[in-house]
Amino acid sequence: MSKVDTAWLRMDSASNLMMIMGVWIIKPGVSYAAACQRIEARLLKYPRFGQKVVQDATGASWVTDTDFDIRRHVLREQLPPSAWTHPQQALQARLAELALQPLDPRYPLWDFRLVTHYQGGSALLVRIHHCIADGLALIAVIQSLVDGGTEPPQHQARTAALTGWEAAEEWLAQTVIEPLTGVTVKALAAAGDGAAQALGAMGDPQALLDKLIIQGFSKGKAGSADVARLTCQVLRDSAALALMPDDSPTRLKGTPGHTKRVAWCQPIPLDDVRAVSKALHCSINDVLLACVAGAIGEYLKAQGDSVAGKDIRAMVPVNLRPMAQAYQLGNQFGLAPVVLPIGLDNPLARVFEVRRRMAELKGSMQPLLSYALLAIAGMVIKPAQDVMLSLFSRKTTAVMTNVPGPREKLRFCGATLEQALFWVPQSGTVGLGVSILSYGGGVQFGIISDTTLCPSPQAIIDQFEPEFEKLRLLTLMLPWGD
Repeated sequence: MSKVDTAWLRMDSASNLMMIMGVWIIKPGVSYAAACQRIEARLLKYPRFGQKVVQDATGASWVTDTDFDIRRHVLREQLPPSAWTHPQQALQARLAELALQPLDPRYPLWDFRLVTHYQGGSALLVRIHHCIADGLALIAVIQSLVDGGTEPPQHQARTAALTGWEAAEEWLAQTVIEPLTGVTVKALAAAGDGAAQALGAMGDPQALLDKLIIQGFSKGKAGSADVARLTCQVLRDSAALALMPDDSPTRLKGTPGHTKRVAWCQPIPLDDVRAVSKALHCSINDVLLACVAGAIGEYLKAQGDSVAGKDIRAMVPVNLRPMAQAYQLGNQFGLAPVVLPIGLDNPLARVFEVRRRMAELKGSMQPLLSYALLAIAGMVIKPAQDVMLSLFSRKTTAVMTNVPGPREKLRFCGATLEQALFWVPQSGTVGLGVSILSYGGGVQFGIISDTTLCPSPQAIIDQFEPEFEKLRLLTLMLPWGD
């Protein structure tokens, strides 16, 4: 298992399990037998889904499960009687329960659960551990499950593609990960058992970075002068992550508990979002992020909190691989810190501010550096990993993903996949996950939250459409040509 995937494997906690969760709403319904047959026939063409994880002192490895049984991974699910009158709430409650039920480590780390009767159709609940793949790679997996779906390339094509990625991965390791790892591991070794405590208690991140550089190069073992200079630059760029200012304090930050809730809304027409983005000369992503900021701001104001002048930070995954190689699975993404202006009431001012901030992130090394830090985290002992990754949760209120899905609605076992929703895991003490998925001509918002920090994520979800409508109406009212 790669070091990055190992880091995700070890990131599970009592408050946050590292599972990507999703649900398909399918009409008409499909049978359990048909779902089992389709999933076994298509999913196991990706070898990773037939492998379990074995850990030892040297790390973690993928090992074929010789006792694989599809019935352990595709399960029948029954909703409570309340589902007859409040089906969506019952489904949301079950997903929330599953969000904190660990996958069985004796078997491959995924399962599907079929609710055969749900709102005139069926619902398929999905849980996949993040160590298997990131969200973008799983889009390729989803495409293989649907009717007429594309299967992963054959062995010959896979070998050629792997060679290309391995070359890129080797370059990344030699120029970024290895120098950064070498210096960091030296410092950890010098600190001995107190390494984790030293990192966790660092009051002056820049002083610690300077110390790491001195310790790493004092004996001239860092390699060539070019590598040394690159390593110093990478370390100093990494300080940008360590020196990020704290989020504005809100009720959404704190110590999470041990229960979750999930929520979603009806899709917003993608054509409407695209029209607004063109009129305002910004990206679709800018429009959607501005709506997220507005919805969170309105939620906090409804709780009696002042948001004037406040920002919150969301960590957003940035893909680091060619989409043509997504079938290889694994995690190949970095994290970019996006600061959302929740204190701006004017929807137009908010979208332009989001556009400005996103432009500043373009060309940033931070996604690449966060990938390198995850690789390092997978190499060190678990306590040191926890302390290193606590940097992100200390500075972050939410994890947010925006994934482009298929433009046309897909079919599964002859039925139409009407809605597709998913939720990303949060790490450390982060208690809010926001997911945006474009699918079938609509944009779907989903939220998963810790109930201690956000007991009613539906109250945030309910603000998305009104926030977009305000922005759309203001855009229509702008003077012609402006």
